[in-house]
Amino acid sequence: MNDKNRLFRTTRSTDPEVQESPIHFLKSLSTSENLFFIRNHFPYPTLNSKISLRIYGEVYKPLVFHFEHFKQMKSKSLKVMLECAGNKRSKFEPRVYGEQWENGAISQGTWRGITLNELFKYTGIKSNVQEVVFEGYDFGERPDGKHASFIRSLPISKALHSDTIIAYEYNGSPLSFKRGGPLRLIVPQWYAMASVKWLKNIYLVEKPFSGPFQTDDYVYYPNKTNKDNAFPVTTVNVNTTIQQPLNFSKLGVGEHEIKGISWSGKGKIVEVAVSINDSEWISADLKKNSQGYTWTPWSYKWKVKHKGHYSIRAKATDSTGSTQPFRAYWNQKGYGYNAIDTIYINIE
Repeated sequence: MNDKNRLFRTTRSTDPEVQESPIHFLKSLSTSENLFFIRNHFPYPTLNSKISLRIYGEVYKPLVFHFEHFKQMKSKSLKVMLECAGNKRSKFEPRVYGEQWENGAISQGTWRGITLNELFKYTGIKSNVQEVVFEGYDFGERPDGKHASFIRSLPISKALHSDTIIAYEYNGSPLSFKRGGPLRLIVPQWYAMASVKWLKNIYLVEKPFSGPFQTDDYVYYPNKTNKDNAFPVTTVNVNTTIQQPLNFSKLGVGEHEIKGISWSGKGKIVEVAVSINDSEWISADLKKNSQGYTWTPWSYKWKVKHKGHYSIRAKATDSTGSTQPFRAYWNQKGYGYNAIDTIYINIE
């Protein structure tokens, strides 16, 4: 598909399309449509004009909802950040297979849609339900040679969370095809693989779902040679990206502003600390942010008097006490990278 806006993003793959947001240059709390990152597993699906969403399985009344039905229901708007589980994968040592994301597999904005609670009022839910399964229209061949649709599930408790929604608008406009429209799932606090795009079917099951994007991909495999001690990728780790200055910048003696963003799926950001050349950690200034599902901007005034090479590190701590480690939790597929962010600056 032709997309003139790809010029604003860094392309990681063209088939399927994978593009990285220019995160170092984003200043707004809402990412514009032309800057939002793209992560597809398959070619774009072909959709007809009569989009419907079928709900079935362990419900009392299976139903098919058409797009116009959603506009007639009670809606909810939420500002939510989405981060690909592979964000910053290129930083893992030793290196791992997969899209070699740097810092830009993350974007955010305001989503409007219908809660699953609202939808299930029409179908009812049987008491034996353990999970809710979401199937997108996209399908194709996986790297392992098998064909599949993109299908994932949520535990019933997460599916029924009051802020889990089926979105049909983004930043006040109809949800675009490239953002997963006309209907996509939005799951705050979890990595973006949970927010299934191009929704086609929702079915409720009485036992854990085991599709390839559930039990093969999006799983932490901590050992290099086997799949022992594996566990699923779910909640977004506490994390930070230094936006300015850019890594390996050349600056002069004087005062410079270090700026960045921090986020967490577990709680609100309560502190960001900066260290210059591994000196003591000093708290940065946080921009007040009452919206718990978005990143928190921060800044630090750095006064440098001497020429030379400098390292600048930044780490965040959230309201649960989680803080960034010096070394990320290595895993075979490179998910959840959240080591302390570091850049290097030359003062001339």
